[in-house]
Amino acid sequence: MTDKKNGMSRQDFIAKTAAAAALFTIVPSHVLGGRGVVAPSDKLNIAGVGVGGMGKTNLANCLPDNIVALCDVDKKYAAETFKTYPRAKQFTDFRVMLDKMGDSIDAVLIATPDHTHANIALEAMRRGKHVYVQKPLVHSVNEGRVLLEAARQFKVVTQMGNQGHSGEGLRLMKEWVWDGAIGNVTEVKTWTNRPIWPQGMDRPRKKHRVPRSLDWDLYLGPAPKRPFNRAYHPFVWRGWWDFGTGALGDMANHIMDAPIAVLKLGLPSVVYASSSPVNIESPPLASIVNYEFPARGDMPPVKLTWYDGGLMPERPESIEPGRRMGDDSGGVLFIGDQGMLMCNTYAANPRLVPETLMQAYDRPEKTLVRTAVNHEQNWIEGCKGGPTPNSDFEIAVPLNEIIILGNAAIRAQEGKKLAYDAENMKFTNSDAATALLTREARAGWELKI
Repeated sequence: MTDKKNGMSRQDFIAKTAAAAALFTIVPSHVLGGRGVVAPSDKLNIAGVGVGGMGKTNLANCLPDNIVALCDVDKKYAAETFKTYPRAKQFTDFRVMLDKMGDSIDAVLIATPDHTHANIALEAMRRGKHVYVQKPLVHSVNEGRVLLEAARQFKVVTQMGNQGHSGEGLRLMKEWVWDGAIGNVTEVKTWTNRPIWPQGMDRPRKKHRVPRSLDWDLYLGPAPKRPFNRAYHPFVWRGWWDFGTGALGDMANHIMDAPIAVLKLGLPSVVYASSSPVNIESPPLASIVNYEFPARGDMPPVKLTWYDGGLMPERPESIEPGRRMGDDSGGVLFIGDQGMLMCNTYAANPRLVPETLMQAYDRPEKTLVRTAVNHEQNWIEGCKGGPTPNSDFEIAVPLNEIIILGNAAIRAQEGKKLAYDAENMKFTNSDAATALLTREARAGWELKI
């Protein structure tokens, strides 16, 4: 849409507004109130790492706070974001950025491929920077444990990018389920349409020339060295175990988050999986992962099942003919002894099932605190002394651990129930699956607080 009077499109207007906001003089927060202290009336000085994809959207959601630095290993992929914030300092290596910018940065937003989240977040937290990390938070269970310890030690404000955790739907479902709307919940079905990228491949044999705009060694980070191939970058990295965490890692933070939060599930005691053929390089085309959670207080044990790659749970008879289950990306079905509850991705549009139950339900008063801002601003408010963000590492780390356990069960291919000892971070009946909960980083990329 273009304004006929001045010929400026809405997209041009947004870009020019963002650029203009960056022109104002930036006063480091340490000048105003000490390291790491930002008054609510001041603007946060934010650096973005991994800004060519989802990071671009995250940064836009941080305005009108200051975007002071941008870092990406691929200058061409990030070019549009660099252009949007012309006054922001540009970097290729996040470590150089953190060293050179120092106290000019208050907080770091990280939206790189999964395998580098932990290293970047730890380096930022070590320097006293607040961090927002895209989902999935980590690539392995041990990385999550390290980040949680670091967040506590360095006393920084954290948030993971699963925006549904700030939404109205999640709060409604908590209020309804805790009110007894569907009775005792003992089973949950979750599903996604992912992967929407190639999976199930062997490693490419061809070696492509590294684009001039890309620092391939920095892209690899803690992953083992391998020749560059266009099958790895951009976006398609999700389909490789060295870089991504498959369909489960991509979408479970948006879909499984709802039942885990609503039912206060904690960590599972048992995990087992089945899938299409698995290889050591790439996640399978389709999988089913089963989790068994013990009783919690007066809540009974729960079996949660995950489906991806086009697989779906059996359609319950009580769902009306023609009624869609979930949305384009996936959904959740809570099964209680007095009814069912269904929602879309991001915990959106919750409804009791069948619809006659929804219409007859006398909804309880809204008692949970609502979030009036977007997920990124919820983090920024926390950085400025406001309430703890909705999906800080205390919440995000256990959620991601559940996801990594599922991937370990898929990759182990043992066809048996794996008993999980959370305290000791191991499966008690499978050394092979336990080995998949950690990874050995490339020299120079070891994760140490």
